[in-house]
Amino acid sequence: MGSPVLSLRIDGELLDRLRRHAAKRGMSVQDYVVRTLIRDDFDERFKASVEATEKFYGAA
Repeated sequence: MGSPVLSLRIDGELLDRLRRHAAKRGMSVQDYVVRTLIRDDFDERFKASVEATEKFYGAA
């Protein structure tokens, strides 16, 4: 199974920070960035679901 490729150009300072964060978790930079994106996407979808539920039932 193949996967699409996303190429980013980032400065050296940001890459160093990403490497340190990834190393603390025993991950590659690629895995760290992907997991961060997935987590942020989930948070946004969860927030939208909560807002839709509150709108439907009315705020508490």
